[in-house]
Amino acid sequence: MAANIFSPFFIFSCLYFFLPIYAANMIPPLAANVSFLRKFDYPVDFGWKINGHRLLGSHKTWRGVICAVIAGVFVIFIQGWLEFNFSVFQKISLIDYKDFNLFFLGGLMSFGAMAGDLFAAFIKRRLGLRPGQAFIPWDQTNYVIGSFFFLQPYVHFNWNIWITLLIATFFLHVLVNRWGYILGIHQAKW
Repeated sequence: MAANIFSPFFIFSCLYFFLPIYAANMIPPLAANVSFLRKFDYPVDFGWKINGHRLLGSHKTWRGVICAVIAGVFVIFIQGWLEFNFSVFQKISLIDYKDFNLFFLGGLMSFGAMAGDLFAAFIKRRLGLRPGQAFIPWDQTNYVIGSFFFLQPYVHFNWNIWITLLIATFFLHVLVNRWGYILGIHQAKW
């Protein structure tokens, strides 16, 4: 898709494509408040440490990763259904969903988002930053970068799409996290 990155339609199409990734990124803090999911509340880093500091921190759990993947796959199946049933979604989609295994693509998107988030947490711990402490712009874009590495070999997007997603996601992330902070869902404003 050759497009003007300043076109509202192009930006909307990019954001629409990224909905499974946004869902995957937003669900872990929500899942933390669901009591029956606490049985998956084990740290991804298994408590391992480097120089006395946790690899990722106790707040990065398998519960979050599992719920993120489920959310991402669920959202991409909705997108596929919408594209199949409503022509307007065919027009806004960056991909033709029927050309992809949606379970695989949704999983890839979700794992990419989580990989980016976990890598940023690893870097934050190495820098001595606490969980929730600001790490701008990485807190706002880590899941875009992680998704890029997982998705680009599969979807072959041009740079306009990734740059648009990186910039738009930064601002969208700040806005959504502010709302989450105000509503008491998220612990950090950023």
